Amino acid sequence: MQKTPKGFRLHIGLFGRRNVGKSSLLNAMTRQRVSIVSDVAGTTTDPVEKPMELLPIGAVLFIDTAGIDDVGALGEMRVARTREVFDRTDVGVIVAPAGEWGEFEDRILEELQHRETPVIAVFNKTDLGRPKPEVLDRLEKDKVRVVCTVASTGEGILDLREALIRIAPEEFINAPHLAGDLVPAGDMAVLVVPIDMEAPKGRIILPQVQTIRDLLDVDAYCMIVKERELRDALDRLRRPPALVVTDSQAFLKVSADTPPEIPLTSFSILFARAKGDLVEFVRGAISIENLQPGDRVLIAESCSHHPIGDDIGRVKIPRWLTQYVGGELDLHFTQGHDFPADLASYKLVIHCGACMWNRREVLSRQIRCRKAGVPIANYGLTIAYTLGIFERALQPFPAAMEVYRGRTV
Repeated sequence: MQKTPKGFRLHIGLFGRRNVGKSSLLNAMTRQRVSIVSDVAGTTTDPVEKPMELLPIGAVLFIDTAGIDDVGALGEMRVARTREVFDRTDVGVIVAPAGEWGEFEDRILEELQHRETPVIAVFNKTDLGRPKPEVLDRLEKDKVRVVCTVASTGEGILDLREALIRIAPEEFINAPHLAGDLVPAGDMAVLVVPIDMEAPKGRIILPQVQTIRDLLDVDAYCMIVKERELRDALDRLRRPPALVVTDSQAFLKVSADTPPEIPLTSFSILFARAKGDLVEFVRGAISIENLQPGDRVLIAESCSHHPIGDDIGRVKIPRWLTQYVGGELDLHFTQGHDFPADLASYKLVIHCGACMWNRREVLSRQIRCRKAGVPIANYGLTIAYTLGIFERALQPFPAAMEVYRGRTV
């Protein structure tokens, strides 16, 4: 369970004022000293993450945040980092002192409810006081679950675990497939996996591993080949595969070697569907048609890797975009959880597959782009569009294909 990728874990964010016991609560939940506990307000600075198994949910990730009431220049930076956690929180836990519920807690609750994030209110340190009846009544009317705890003694921790289990979002329990719904049980998918400078030595990358596992979960078969061996592999099969999935960088060769009657897509496009709203990403890719030389474009990578060689996000996509548009673009890059607060100056955002992230964070970014009126695409869709094989890459996805065919540019 400790090796389960973050993107497959239920993200549980702990929010509240300084010194209300968030870190103590996390330590009690995990039965480990994960966060430093002190009577000094503001001990927690950057968000602290702790993966664990919470049965019967499975793999979860607790995120302990800095106090939302932190002060001073450094405090403002801590609060800004805390606000970033809202984007990736599947379940929000608001921790308050037993006898208090005020402006700060209301602001956190409002933010989580605005995002339609399930919320639990935890009144900690109830050995020192109990929450007021009128506060409990108001939270009940807002359909917020309430748990009373004393984290230092473990009192109420089992109640909190039960509340988390009951409130876990249905879409997490029944997570969307990557490719398992596209390949019937007993049928085959051919996965094209190039081995190049960016392929990790001795293993294959996470999107490929997760796709293999998803196919095995539905009792489908899969064949793994490099792009140079694809045509020979297809010729050897007695019957054609139900699907061919390729690394987006090999799209052109794989498209040429795959008969048109066999559905074809890429790992990145599978992740666009599993991690976010595929139709929204398709609309973003279509907007490439409107780009002009000099337009400002943001390329967002969820991983903080060091680019090497012919990097897909830093080199290849910019090159293909420039060739398609017919001139240089004003390209900007972000990594990890960094994302501009003001998106209005961008003509397009292009996001990676986000294989290490949970679905909520990707959807949050799509929503932010929509509010700013900025289209957002992803790597695989951008590559397919600029290389002229967009319709072929959307073949397995009827709803997305319908959007593309009815496009207006």
